[in-house]
Amino acid sequence: MAYDDSTYRRRGSDTTDTTGFGDYRESYSTGDFGVSDLRGPDSTDTGSRSAVPAAVLDDVFDDPTEGEPGRDRMAVHVVWEILLFLAVGAAGYLLAREDSGALRGTPLKELMVAGAALGLLTMGAGLTLRAGAVNLALGPVAVASALHFAENGDRGVVPTLAQATVAALVLGLVVGLLVVIFHVPGWAASLAAGLAAVAFIERRALPVNVQGGYESTDHALYLFVGFAVIAVLGGLFGTVKIVRRTVGRFRSVDDPARRRGMVAALLTAGAITISMPLAAGAGVLIAASSTGPVAPVSGFELTGLAVGAALLGGTSAFGRRGGVFGTVLAVSLLVIAQRYVAARGWDDVTPVALGAGAIVIGLVVTRLVETFGRPKSSAGTGGESWGEPVRPSRSTTTSDRTDSWTSALPTQPTESRADSWDTDRWSSSR
Repeated sequence: MAYDDSTYRRRGSDTTDTTGFGDYRESYSTGDFGVSDLRGPDSTDTGSRSAVPAAVLDDVFDDPTEGEPGRDRMAVHVVWEILLFLAVGAAGYLLAREDSGALRGTPLKELMVAGAALGLLTMGAGLTLRAGAVNLALGPVAVASALHFAENGDRGVVPTLAQATVAALVLGLVVGLLVVIFHVPGWAASLAAGLAAVAFIERRALPVNVQGGYESTDHALYLFVGFAVIAVLGGLFGTVKIVRRTVGRFRSVDDPARRRGMVAALLTAGAITISMPLAAGAGVLIAASSTGPVAPVSGFELTGLAVGAALLGGTSAFGRRGGVFGTVLAVSLLVIAQRYVAARGWDDVTPVALGAGAIVIGLVVTRLVETFGRPKSSAGTGGESWGEPVRPSRSTTTSDRTDSWTSALPTQPTESRADSWDTDRWSSSR
């Protein structure tokens, strides 16, 4: 009987594989197990695991669905934060030239309290942005909290703040459960929560006078420094690769409706839940620092400022990526810009307009961060091109590995087999 070695060829050819190992060989060679390429780009396939570089093994299970092994590059954040620092200095100079007393005494304290309030909102927006589900209810929750504090501030700062915080926490838990159970976008669930907060706000037809005598300017320095320290520590913590990727696990990689897993949903729900009390604290500071009654507005302009500041600081609109000092610098820039606009008497430049401008610039920053912040191993050129999406690079293709799976049996001459089974030979032996 003639021996046919075609049955032992690797899977992917036109013949079948009867060995039972073809599926596993193909999965290994194409990276279906989440391993983009276990061999280094300069290594050879020796068939031994000892040839696998340790740096590559570190990334074996690093985002296996989409690839991108390695650490995000932070140089783009460093450059952008330097530019933001220069912008803050320029804005401060312009404000001091327009109003020499704006950066000293009570005006400076008011500026720091405003920065702390916007900073709490921005931290909530930045946290939920990194988690891949921006919280759009931040502004309405802050206004609702401000109205509650204005009405009940005479009962004590701590009890009133605790009530507002607990209410915001419960609202965040409801939104989080909605995200976890149905695995829906956080922005949509938080928008519903924001509208619910607006319904609470609309119960007041007139502005509310602030009750109580708490002066937030007495603790202005502590409030702003506390916000800055927490924001910077959070940014530093977010540079750790495992933390960065875990928090941003909800980020879409192909189909946005595809479930990203229970861990991703829980972390996103947790981010939304934490951001709600931050908004409540910001609302208390807004009410305490107000020089007049608290108006029952929707508060979405505060959401715009917070999201704009987070994007302007270098947090990606797609989730996961962000810098270290960007939040503090962006908040400082927007607060100084607001005070400068008021000093110049530009009534047309409202907080809504500033928020819109910050979002537009922040979206441009997002594209820069996504382009130049990807790991070097995500593409052969070290980053994303402007026209082509980044895919996991595999230095060894399927065709390159074909020889390693060929049959070890020697190729047998076709002519010799044909001669041995020639019909004339059998006929002559009769």
